[in-house]
Amino acid sequence: MLKGILFFPVTPFREDGSIDTAKLSDHLRAGIESGAGGVFAACGTGEFHALDPAEFASVVRTAVRVAAGRVPVFAGAGGPLPLARQYARAAEEAGADGLLLMPPYLVAGPPAGLVAYVREVVAAGSLPVIVYQRGTARFDVPAAVEVARLPRVVGLKDGTGDLDLLARIVTAVRTDPATGGRDFQFFNGMPTAEGSQLAYRGIGVDLYSSAAFCFAPETALAFHRAVTTGDDDLVQRLLAGFFHPLVALRERVPGYAVSLVKAAVRLRGLDVGGVRPPLTDPTPEDLAELEEIIARGAAIR
Repeated sequence: MLKGILFFPVTPFREDGSIDTAKLSDHLRAGIESGAGGVFAACGTGEFHALDPAEFASVVRTAVRVAAGRVPVFAGAGGPLPLARQYARAAEEAGADGLLLMPPYLVAGPPAGLVAYVREVVAAGSLPVIVYQRGTARFDVPAAVEVARLPRVVGLKDGTGDLDLLARIVTAVRTDPATGGRDFQFFNGMPTAEGSQLAYRGIGVDLYSSAAFCFAPETALAFHRAVTTGDDDLVQRLLAGFFHPLVALRERVPGYAVSLVKAAVRLRGLDVGGVRPPLTDPTPEDLAELEEIIARGAAIR
């Protein structure tokens, strides 16, 4: 069972484009020592879409080594079915504790096809799997219940923002005789999830991924403490001064959900390089605004 802040580290690249595992180790160590409840390596923020299988395995091995059992390590998997199975096996061989199964790319299958996709990836290994509902992977209520009944599927992460649908899924899974007694977890997986977490908590979804934790752990932890202890005044000040401005900047350019996070890690002193195409790094003007947002967030307590 996962709890607390869920850390989605970036993947550092050197100037020649190769992965910098030393910088990755520093990044991981800082996040874990700051209080992360779990590490999700080579996932969306870690540019899973841009890694080849060997690079993926290197990132996961590094995360497992640095975590050293202190927190669970989940690894990304997804894309075309043969590759998704390959990533699932590679993550298990690298020592990961579980998988975050992301959507297949380009094609959008019906719910029955998505269930079959999940079933085949789960069968490729023995790791527990959290299924990411977003983009081309959108489950209706019956399909979500069917996926939740798979013995090694332990959670559903939502990145659609469709709270009406998710509320019905949550209720259906938690009251289903086959799943209601299991430790099945739901996650808010929206980009900059803090901005929508109050709404997700309203339907019983307490866990969320925090991209901001990568570069502003003190601000991310302050929000997490405030939202879990009912400090509504601090929650609203952090939303107004940090998270909502960050969301507005993120929405300015496609791909900024990743490249802004990576740029912010650089601004905080760890040179993790830029993003790989088709993503683009922030403009100087947007970097200056990002730096101001980070400073404002740090001042709110």
